[in-house]
Amino acid sequence: HYLFDPDFCNVAAGWEKGIVEKNVQDSRRRIWLDAQDCQFHSFEELNAWLGQRCRALWNELTHPQYSGLSVAEVLELERAELMPMPAAFDGYVERPARVSSTCLVSVGRNRYSVPCEYAGKWVSSRLYPTRIEVVADDALIASHARLLDREQVSYDWQHYIPLIERKPGALRNGAPFTDLPAPLRQLKHGLGRHAGGDRIMAQVLAAVPVAGLDAVLVAVELVLESGSLSAEHILNVVARLTASEPPPSVETHLSLKEAPVANTARYDRLRGQTKEIGHA
Repeated sequence: HYLFDPDFCNVAAGWEKGIVEKNVQDSRRRIWLDAQDCQFHSFEELNAWLGQRCRALWNELTHPQYSGLSVAEVLELERAELMPMPAAFDGYVERPARVSSTCLVSVGRNRYSVPCEYAGKWVSSRLYPTRIEVVADDALIASHARLLDREQVSYDWQHYIPLIERKPGALRNGAPFTDLPAPLRQLKHGLGRHAGGDRIMAQVLAAVPVAGLDAVLVAVELVLESGSLSAEHILNVVARLTASEPPPSVETHLSLKEAPVANTARYDRLRGQTKEIGHA
């Protein structure tokens, strides 16, 4: 894909790739000793720091073939001859997986949720370095950040919205709904003190696939400020937030290029051609 030809050495024969081993050793001394003094909260932060550190070294290191130039200077000279980068290679490990009755698929000793309509069906899981995707009928149905430990579960509460429309009681202790956004958690807590609160909450969540999560969150925040906790009030606010703008009013008056002319004589054609007979 990237026009590199692999050149593999024999198994357990490190002496066959001495140049590679020497480059690894030099990189450890130049880069990774400094990395020990830093703290990174994610692989994204580590990769960003690593990219900056490598580019800084390009200005410091002398090119092995051109002693009078640095690596960065040779790169600038060669940049005009380089081919454009192709699209990123879509590399993943794909395996079939069966969706459990709780709408979960097992990938790499962890479980991830999918939309509840796929319960009991076979799907394909795609394992990437930082995420997993679930595909059914050549369509992406779920995507999660990859879990790096074992025996963990990643839920997306929106996958279970059709289920709670049929069984609102699942909202009370359902594991997928413990990570609701803060406004929805506050609304759920407030509705818990009202009769039929689970059903009202289910109606609010059912508006998310239709109106979008952002609109529903804004509507919930406005309703919480007003203190009127009802599904009708929230859905009314959502409808007003998502309503399309009315067309602009026309300021100019319409004018006709050809004004109509009154011609009552044309109605005479409706009369018969024969001579009328008077009956008086």
